Amino acid sequence: ARRERHERGTALFRQGDPAESLFLIKGGRVKLTKVTADGAEMILDLRQAGDVLGENLMAEESAYPVSAACLEDTLTCGFTRATLQDLVLRHPRIGLQLIRNMSARIVWLTDQVGSLGLTSVEERLYRVLQNVARQHGRPDPAGLALAFPLTHEELGFLVGAHRVTVTRALAALKESGRLLQQGRTLVVPPEAA
Repeated sequence: ARRERHERGTALFRQGDPAESLFLIKGGRVKLTKVTADGAEMILDLRQAGDVLGENLMAEESAYPVSAACLEDTLTCGFTRATLQDLVLRHPRIGLQLIRNMSARIVWLTDQVGSLGLTSVEERLYRVLQNVARQHGRPDPAGLALAFPLTHEELGFLVGAHRVTVTRALAALKESGRLLQQGRTLVVPPEAA
């Protein structure tokens, strides 16, 4: 694997670039975004250490359908199609682990699509924050603290709502005790996380 360090803000790849590498994140966090036909940028996912990016590498003649940018300093191991195929043929357990990771991603995506069907923005936001806390949170005496700040605009992209609507939904979640605010950090209480 080709080990690389990437500074915060660096793009690992951009939407439309030829899919030439698959990346294993060894440390740091990466934001996946997609630009729509009308030019709007949507945040689709956040990935962390242990996650894989660029899974569509194995599709013949493909391009990356999204962009991947580092949210913090990030360490990756990159594989070209040829090196990945060789590695999987020599070590089938690695291929099985890749299949497990992709299956888990499919389950996550199915849950995300299901939560979009919820009519309440408050409930969609709550589910997104639960998922982000489970995947990226750090233990806190009050629950799971989000390890990095998310703007109201970024949360809006994650739940499919306007920033103002997200601000109102956050206020309602805090008022009901389903979400706690500690300075600039959001905390999901243990019973919810």
